[in-house]
Amino acid sequence: MKPLVAIVGRPNVGKSMLFNKLVGKRLSIVEDTPGVTRDRLYAEAEWCGRTFDIVDTGGIEPGTDSEILTFMRKQAEIAIQNATVIVFLCDIKTGLTASDQEVANMLLRSRKPVVLAVNKMDQVGATNPDIYEFYNLGLGDPIAVSAVHGHGTGDLLDACVQYFPEEVEDDTPDDVVKVAVIGKPNVGKSSIINRILGEERVIVSNVAGTTRDAVDSYFENTQGKYLFIDTAGMRKKSKVDDRIEKFSVLRATMAIERSDVCLILIDANEGVTEQDTKVAGLAHEAGKACIIVVNKWDAIEKDDKTMDRMREDVRRDLSYMTYAPIVFISALTGQRVNRLFELINYVNDQAAMRITTGMLNTLLADATARVQPPTDKGRRLKIFYMTQVGVKPPHFVCFCNDAQLFHFSYQRYIENQIRATFGLEGTPVRLTIRQKGDKEE
Repeated sequence: MKPLVAIVGRPNVGKSMLFNKLVGKRLSIVEDTPGVTRDRLYAEAEWCGRTFDIVDTGGIEPGTDSEILTFMRKQAEIAIQNATVIVFLCDIKTGLTASDQEVANMLLRSRKPVVLAVNKMDQVGATNPDIYEFYNLGLGDPIAVSAVHGHGTGDLLDACVQYFPEEVEDDTPDDVVKVAVIGKPNVGKSSIINRILGEERVIVSNVAGTTRDAVDSYFENTQGKYLFIDTAGMRKKSKVDDRIEKFSVLRATMAIERSDVCLILIDANEGVTEQDTKVAGLAHEAGKACIIVVNKWDAIEKDDKTMDRMREDVRRDLSYMTYAPIVFISALTGQRVNRLFELINYVNDQAAMRITTGMLNTLLADATARVQPPTDKGRRLKIFYMTQVGVKPPHFVCFCNDAQLFHFSYQRYIENQIRATFGLEGTPVRLTIRQKGDKEE
């Protein structure tokens, strides 16, 4: 499990700027892609050979009545509970404030390692003597940083890394399939896991997982060995603005990252909601094998067309996931829950499928003969060959004469041809276009 560094502090002390500086790129918070959220307020970074996640939290305003600020404080508290190390950022320009003192007391109560950083120390050379007042917080030596220029960030990361636990190899055996159960609150994530573990309980052990509420449950039956990662800790959607709904996303993402297969749960009574598209988008972007599980099917009044209608609605609302099989179950009655194992094994195998270069190029010759590659101003796209460079998800590279000519629609056509021939059901497919003369990445 990767260590997690949380950056906390009052509003406007420069947390997001420091976050962008540490991550090494300016993370766009939102991108206009329908159905796929990019609300990443956490990112991966590396220092001294250790990879870890950094989380940017909303400002903590201790004694506030505003609903949004209270919510942001709650979110920051969740980050603090889950963090390995907390970076407490203060601002040299405003000096030490009563709010800083209150936040410091809250951090001391958390008993987590805290690294104190004082931002906006933009001058190089003599240290601004105002930094010494931050010793009053009782959090040890303050580290002077400048989020704008990047001074002091190395010292800051050195201080964080010393608190990281020893690197532990992932000791899950290769034949265990890791399954993340994700979805918005109240769709029955825990009920499904309880239903599975409650039946034919062979070997079950509860290993405390990534977050305080997520629990890994090991389960074995005749169909295989599984590790279920429950993300029960995703909080109910607050009445507050959507933008600050980061931590349910963080929790789901941490579970998705560790998994091989994601079960995306949808409530049959509500259909696909906006929050479902976000959660599904995270699994799609992470390139994980997915199964769309419509739960609470027992609560629906049915006629002979109900299932088809529901299937069409799900396909329409999650249009970027047409590859994912849909299964209708009831965690309450246990209806079709056993089918899940067969599907989990199937999509896991599909995601790990390797296709030989020879077979791919036969397919390519056939596909280009059937639909001519596009032309632009008299230049025709020539695809020289295609090869597979990775699995989970299957990743293909196409070499061509001009990447500009390789339109998105033609890429999609090639992807559809690959799926039609080789299946690859339940897994996203990555297609990279390289033109002749491109350096190998």
